[in-house]
Amino acid sequence: MKNRLMTYTFCALMPLAPGAQAQDASAPVAGDAGLTASEEIEALIRPAGDSDLSEFLWIKRPVIVFADSAADPAYAEQIELLSDRLEDLRDRDVIVLTDTDPAAQSPLRSKLRPRGFMLVLVGKDGGVKLRKPLPWSVRELSRSIDKMPMRAREIRERRGADG
Repeated sequence: MKNRLMTYTFCALMPLAPGAQAQDASAPVAGDAGLTASEEIEALIRPAGDSDLSEFLWIKRPVIVFADSAADPAYAEQIELLSDRLEDLRDRDVIVLTDTDPAAQSPLRSKLRPRGFMLVLVGKDGGVKLRKPLPWSVRELSRSIDKMPMRAREIRERRGADG
């Protein structure tokens, strides 16, 4: 738990580092051969930085986790819940963006206007699908995603390609 918290704190502070840049949405995803557990987490869970939702349009389903500090217990719980089921997130084309610095006024924070801890699920179409003031499990997120028409179509297409 202590090592995970340090990893999450590092991820939250990474945008403050000189030269830190947002990763391209088409970058390699977790599950690729050769990724360590830490690299896998960083591929799916990363600081929002100057990310804009348009860079994920029709490619990924952003889940944005806001908090006023990386030390917020709800934030730490949410990141742990997400980290425990990375495969489920990857299967649903989810990218998790974190923002724990209200003073920075990131583009996502300005657009979504969180107060304290907030979890936001955005569809591939760029629309906000869900806002929650408390941590949610990957199972709950997966159920919400699986109810989306686009996800149902993705499942049908995968079944057709596998058959």
